[in-house]
Amino acid sequence: MMRAYLDWNATTPPLPEVLDAMREASRTAWANPSSIHGDGRAARAVIEDARASIGALVGVDPRDVVFTSGGTEANNLALRSAFPIGTPPAVLVTSRLEHPSVTRVAESLEREGRASVRWLEVTRGGTVDLEDLDRALATQEEGTPRLVTIQAVNHETGIIQPVSEVIARAHAVGARVHVDAVQAWGKVHVPSGWDTASIAPHKMRGPKGIGALASRQGVRIDPVLLGGSQEKGIRPGTADASLAAGFGVAARIASDGVTRWAALAPLRDRIERELCAIDAPHGRARVAGDPTRRAPHVSNLIWPGWIGAELVAALDLEGVSVSSGAACSAGTVEPSPVLLAMFGEGDATRGVRISIGDTTTEDDATLAVRAFRAVLTR
Repeated sequence: MMRAYLDWNATTPPLPEVLDAMREASRTAWANPSSIHGDGRAARAVIEDARASIGALVGVDPRDVVFTSGGTEANNLALRSAFPIGTPPAVLVTSRLEHPSVTRVAESLEREGRASVRWLEVTRGGTVDLEDLDRALATQEEGTPRLVTIQAVNHETGIIQPVSEVIARAHAVGARVHVDAVQAWGKVHVPSGWDTASIAPHKMRGPKGIGALASRQGVRIDPVLLGGSQEKGIRPGTADASLAAGFGVAARIASDGVTRWAALAPLRDRIERELCAIDAPHGRARVAGDPTRRAPHVSNLIWPGWIGAELVAALDLEGVSVSSGAACSAGTVEPSPVLLAMFGEGDATRGVRISIGDTTTEDDATLAVRAFRAVLTR
């Protein structure tokens, strides 16, 4: 069966150049990079070369790039560093639009008594409400705002958040800003001025199992894990030069990727237009969020009368890989926190995310539309 992979927000196929770099590093740079002998120094050189490429992509000194196991760990590190154990609790400002690696850490910090979380209101367009942010930053009842977290691009809807506005408002009251930019690097412009930002190369055709936290010079990052002195003591553990090599190549290629990804918008729009024209028994689909604020490769459609996860499963049998923000467990469907925040309970289980990439073809689009039509009208 021919298949169409339209789930690029979940992960992306590694570039051939990435795989080549990883193979070469696995062959020549397999030694422990912490060792001081020649073999160790060779592995260390591969890692530092990758660090330089990542720093160039995100606009920081390479010394302010800390390798992690992925975006999830980078987000954990950023949030927990802002609320060290033993310091008076302060306010963490965030929203239910954020990835679980942010929202669940925020909830955990509040349970631990290290933070008081202020959940921002969300617009139906899929962005944080900036007026509510102003209220949150002006209110001192729960303590001083210490950290504001904001996505660059939402993982479910593709909505681009008002990052520059958030940074300006937060810094005006002395709060740190963490940007979860995992879905943005190499695809859309990421505004500067943040204090910390997370990166995951598998979202930009690099390897899984590695990520990074970048920080503004002078921002203190405290370790979550304890052990050796790797990564300046911030992230202990033996680094994998082959993963770093792949990360570095992906970062270099992503540095001019915004134009390439912008060219995907017509194909995304074609898929969206044809899907929204299908006269399904319960009505036509609609786009989730403000269509003028989206990354060029993402579409999240709300399908009346359907459970998104069930539609995803049916499409899989037709050879199409897409995703739903709703999580299935033991025969029940948990609503998407993102769609729940935007629309309430009615549509929170009805979304299907379609995300394309630079190898997606017109034939893939045709196959996908045909599969949707077959499932929706049978």
